[in-house]
Amino acid sequence: MALHPVAESVPRARRWFRKFIAPYDQGCPVEDCVLLISELVTNAIVHGKSDEPWIVRVRWFRVGASLRVEVHNPGLPENVRLRCPEADDSHGRGLLLVDFIADSWHTGASRFGGTVVSSEIAGVWQ
Repeated sequence: MALHPVAESVPRARRWFRKFIAPYDQGCPVEDCVLLISELVTNAIVHGKSDEPWIVRVRWFRVGASLRVEVHNPGLPENVRLRCPEADDSHGRGLLLVDFIADSWHTGASRFGGTVVSSEIAGVWQ
């Protein structure tokens, strides 16, 4: 899926994922997967940087019983990090949520240039 780096792309990604997963028998709450995708897409939009027009690339696929999600943007991989926001901070919790929901996640250089953040949730499919 290719998304423009605008806020409206986040609900679009959620809708497309729900349509993708609807025909399958899930072994975990779909809303956990939707929240994970929302956070990764939001972070890609907020933190992606380029002097040229760009898009956010989202891939989700099944790996055995697990769901793997990859989100690519033109940001720098070294800028992706867990933050420890204060209670009154209004931002900075996205990767904390990803870390809590996903069984694993990592970041690195994207094959499209920029950054990829990928995550995996085990037991999505029975």
